[in-house]
Amino acid sequence: MVGRRIYLIGSLRNLAVIEVAKVLREDGWEVFDDWMSPGPETDDHWKAYEQERGRTYQEALRGAHARDVFEFDKRHLEASDIAILVLPAGRSGHLELGWMLGRKKWGFILLDTDDPERWDIMYQFADGVFTTVTDLRTYLKLHQEVQSLVSVPAPRLVCLTCGGPILKEEDHADCR
Repeated sequence: MVGRRIYLIGSLRNLAVIEVAKVLREDGWEVFDDWMSPGPETDDHWKAYEQERGRTYQEALRGAHARDVFEFDKRHLEASDIAILVLPAGRSGHLELGWMLGRKKWGFILLDTDDPERWDIMYQFADGVFTTVTDLRTYLKLHQEVQSLVSVPAPRLVCLTCGGPILKEEDHADCR
C-alpha cells in the first residue's frame, strides 16, 4: 500500500524480524528492518569497544557511534506510519514502540507465543496484540482495504461503546 510504511522493532538477536518483514512485503507493505544488518553481536562489540577505551555507559551514549545509530533509527521511525514490536525484544524496542504510540502512530505487538510466561497489562497501550503473524497479516490487510476506501488518516481512537473507529469528533455521538 502506497504511503504506509511499517517499522519493525525487535532484537538484533531475533531472526523472526526478518521473516515477518518478508511476509509483510508479500502483502505490499513497505517495511523497514535495515537496522538488523549489523548482526546479533553488534551491541556486545560496541560495549567492549567503549569499555576498552575506558568509557562509561553514559559517556558511550554521547559518542559519535551511539549518536549516529540513534539518529538513523529515529529518522526511520519518524518516516514510518506503523510500528510492530516483534517479541522477544528488550527495553530499547519497548521504548521505540512507546515513542511511536506517543506520536499517535499505529503500534502493534507480535508475541512469540500464544501463552506468554509473563503477562503484561500495559500492552493495552498498543493498538493490537497478536500471537501469530497470520492474525497480524489479516488485521493489516483489513486496515489496508479500509484505508483505500477513505481519504482520511488511519483512526487512532475507537468508540468505547460500540468499538467502531472515530474519524471525526462527531462520530458516534449517538453511542454516548
